[in-house]
Amino acid sequence: MKRTVSISLGSPSRDKRVIVDLNGVQISVERIGTGGDAQAARRLFTELDGQADVLTIGGIDLYVRLEGRDYPIRAGLKLVQDVQRSVVVDGRMLKFALEGRIFELAEPLLGGQPHFDCAFIPFGADRIGMIDSVSRVADRVIIGDLMFMFGLPIPVRGLNQFKFIARLLLPLAGYLPISVLFPPGARDEDDNPKYERYWLEADLIAGDMHYIRKYSPLNLSGKTVITNTTTEDNIQLLRQRGVQRVLTTTPVYEGRSFGVNMIEGLLTAYSGVNRQLTIPELNALIDEVDLRPTLQILKKDG
Repeated sequence: MKRTVSISLGSPSRDKRVIVDLNGVQISVERIGTGGDAQAARRLFTELDGQADVLTIGGIDLYVRLEGRDYPIRAGLKLVQDVQRSVVVDGRMLKFALEGRIFELAEPLLGGQPHFDCAFIPFGADRIGMIDSVSRVADRVIIGDLMFMFGLPIPVRGLNQFKFIARLLLPLAGYLPISVLFPPGARDEDDNPKYERYWLEADLIAGDMHYIRKYSPLNLSGKTVITNTTTEDNIQLLRQRGVQRVLTTTPVYEGRSFGVNMIEGLLTAYSGVNRQLTIPELNALIDEVDLRPTLQILKKDG
C-alpha cells in the first residue's frame, strides 16, 4: 500500500488517518499535527523520510506561487531540509490547479455558474487561483492580507491590486519567522472576530477555515463559504453561525475534508512518478480520478 503523511504545525486535535482507493490503488493518508512545535515537525520529517512515498507539510508553505514564479518561504524549507528519499510537497501546485477550477468542477453541484455581489477572502497570499476564480463570479472582491497579516485596516480590492501588493511583499515574506506565518486559529485558540464589516458585507466567503473560525462574526446568515480542511466540528460551527452552504474544494473522507497539501500528496503517491507533479499533470489527474468538490447545504432557503 502506498503511504502519504502530512506533518502539520497545526493542532493534533485535527489528526486523522484514512485509506483512500483511487481507481483500485489503495493509499494510506495520515495527518500528524505538532501544535506549533517546529522542532518536532522537523524531527518527524527526518524520521519518516523513506517510510512514506510522499511527505507533505501543513500549516506553512515551502513556496508561494504568483504568476508562474515560486517565492521561497525559508522557515518552511528549513523544516524539510533533511528529507532525502521521500517526495515532499506543500500543496501549492494543486491549490492553484484546483481552486482555479473550483466553479467549473462544482457547477453540477451548484446548478450552474453562481453569481455573488461581494466576496471576502480573509487571506489570499497562497490562494491566487481562488482569487482568480472568485473574481469571475463576484462583482466585488475584498482581500484581507494587510488586515490579518500586518494589522493594517486596509482592504485589498480586486485581483490586480492584490497582485501589485503581493509582488512587493512576497520577497520579504519569505524571511518571516514561523510565528508570523503560522495561520491564526490553528492552535485551537479562542474566537476573536475582527473587521466584521467585510465579513458581513460579503455574500461569499472564501479561504482558510482557520481564519474563518477565528475571525468571522458569530452571525454569517445566508452566506456561501468556500474552504477546505474541515472537520465535523467546523461544519457544525458554520451551521451555528447561519451559513447557508459550504463548498469544500477537496472531497470529504470519513467526515473530513483534508487540506490541498494532503490531496496533492495523495495524487503524487497515486501517480508513482516519485517527484513533484506539474500543474498540467495535476489537472489531468483531477479528471482521471474524478476529484470533485463537496457541497453541503446547512440551511434551506426560506
